[in-house]
Amino acid sequence: MKRFQYNRVLLAVILVGFLASMVINVMRYRAEQQNMTIDLAIDYEGLLELAAREGRPPEEVLRLAKEAGITSLAVYETTFKKLNVNGKASATPGAEIFERYQSGSLTSPGWRALVESGAIVGTEVYVTGHDPLTFREVKEDLILRLGADRVRPFTVDGQEALAVKAEYLSFLKMNLGLPTDEMKAVNAAGFTVIARPSNYTKVTDEQIAAVFRRLDGIRVSELVYSGAETLGAPKTLEPVIRECQARGITLGLIEATTQLQFLPQEGLVETARGLGYRAARLYSIPKDEQLKMKPPAAVSRWANTDEERNIRIDLLRIFDKPVIGKTLLETNLEYISDTRDILKSKGFSFGPATWFEPFEPSPSLRALVVVGVAAAGVLYLSLVIPALNRRPRQQLLLFAVGALLAAVPVLMGHGGKIRLLAAIASANVFPALAVIWQLDRLRAMNERPDWPLSRLIPLAAAALFLSGALSLVGAAYLSGALSDVEYFLEVNIFRGVKLTFILPILLVAVAFLERFPVFSGDMADSPSLWEQGRRLLDMTVTVRTLAVLFGLLVAAVVFVARSGHNMGMPVSGLEMRFRAFLEQSLYARPRSKELLIGHPAFMLAAYAFFRHWPAMVFFLLVLAATIGQGSMVETFAHMRTPVMMSFARGIGGLVGGAMIGAVAMALAAVWDRLLKAAKENQSKA
Repeated sequence: MKRFQYNRVLLAVILVGFLASMVINVMRYRAEQQNMTIDLAIDYEGLLELAAREGRPPEEVLRLAKEAGITSLAVYETTFKKLNVNGKASATPGAEIFERYQSGSLTSPGWRALVESGAIVGTEVYVTGHDPLTFREVKEDLILRLGADRVRPFTVDGQEALAVKAEYLSFLKMNLGLPTDEMKAVNAAGFTVIARPSNYTKVTDEQIAAVFRRLDGIRVSELVYSGAETLGAPKTLEPVIRECQARGITLGLIEATTQLQFLPQEGLVETARGLGYRAARLYSIPKDEQLKMKPPAAVSRWANTDEERNIRIDLLRIFDKPVIGKTLLETNLEYISDTRDILKSKGFSFGPATWFEPFEPSPSLRALVVVGVAAAGVLYLSLVIPALNRRPRQQLLLFAVGALLAAVPVLMGHGGKIRLLAAIASANVFPALAVIWQLDRLRAMNERPDWPLSRLIPLAAAALFLSGALSLVGAAYLSGALSDVEYFLEVNIFRGVKLTFILPILLVAVAFLERFPVFSGDMADSPSLWEQGRRLLDMTVTVRTLAVLFGLLVAAVVFVARSGHNMGMPVSGLEMRFRAFLEQSLYARPRSKELLIGHPAFMLAAYAFFRHWPAMVFFLLVLAATIGQGSMVETFAHMRTPVMMSFARGIGGLVGGAMIGAVAMALAAVWDRLLKAAKENQSKA
């Protein structure tokens, strides 16, 4: 029987790298604990609409919203579509003025005189104001956006008006700058402002300065852009960055609908980087999705979102329909207060969103981490290549080359790609090593004792936790390699999620075939990987075998399609309810691949080995067990999730999976007894 030795030098290097990664993870934990303030926000217009629908004074609704927990109100740029409704200013097409003149409804002497003198042009738009501040700001912004040659001031009936060369319907939707009166009203009601400006076409320094002049004297919590561009994009970002730095404004990054990274807004990453990543992630439940939700489900969504995805700006939407027995206002106030209360119970505080302070572990710590990953990679190769396993000096030489190539770029202050490669290697190699170690422990047994189930279950559970501990070492490596603010904010993300669900299985399969005969029942037989491959190619394939292989292929496709950030397959309603139950019952919901597949399969694999089940069944169970180990490490690839939550999720999966696995072992024992009794009865007959 082939014996594989574990190189102690490589193990020592892995231990040193693990300690370095733990130092980085402690630093990460402290940074995460200092970033626990959430800005609980809602649209200012949404509250005004709610007040109008309920027939209540806006001041009262604003006061009640503040008491319920809202800390900031989002203020968007005004448009004539809004101004025509609120009466602060109005825009009228020249053609309509002609029509009113002809019908006799144009009673103003000044306007009638303009029509009669030919001063009115049917294709122009005429702007009048009923609020001096609003009219002044509209005039300023129209000139900035369209140019003075397209905006002509004139006087009619003793008041200033504007003649604008523009197409009326598009003019109504044109952004006209942040309304100062709304922002002052928000501050007066006790809220801070989330400013939602848009960009200008061919933006200039003058236009940028005009935007920030509107913010003079306004308490602004965050700047969150509207549209596909940030202010100043693509080439005039420096003035924006200087203004935000001078005013201490935090940048809001709107999470994408896929819940991965953020909405693509040109110039966003450059602005965030220029601000030293003084930025916070924002989430808002999509409108079409909220229409299908009840308030309690939305409250639960916020609790999970803020805990698991590092969201620090919660932009709530008003529910359009009241719950039974409550008014629309009561429904929304209860929704807000329940959201505040559940977040408070999770340890969050409320106010302007916090952000991650600069976080950059020393290059020497990073270098120790990537060197440890190199050692783990060489260790794996030595455990699947017998010739290399017998030559420890060649192992150390191979390690030295790999360590040098990995460490030098990191020590020089670069190595972003090396760190990502180290993280990918950690997510794949360490789960494989965890399973291979257990396989070698089994092979070291000279015989397979017929232990009772009461002893097998604790042994299998202990082996599962030992493997889980080694997989968590890989998780620490992954986190240590990637931990920085760019990954916390998802400016950068872990690439290779799909790979981490398949590659560990392949790595373990290679190691298994070097250790166990899959095509014979004699465990003393130790054919090489290539020999087993030839046996596989020489097998006679039946229709039954093809059906089994097809079923395995379908299972693999489903497994990969449901994995990662963007699931290619929908999750069933039953599974969604099961997930919701776990989320409400536990601090961190274990992943289904660990709880229901990987860890129970690990326990059953131990049972299959000691009960002399067919080698192929044992092989398939080992591969399924690898799914759970790989999933534990891959959990930490979601760098936006706090490190302690990922750790708790892994421990919860181990405990729950061991319990389910124990039940599965008990059922397997019952099945074995039934088969044995059936065979005995058949022999007697």
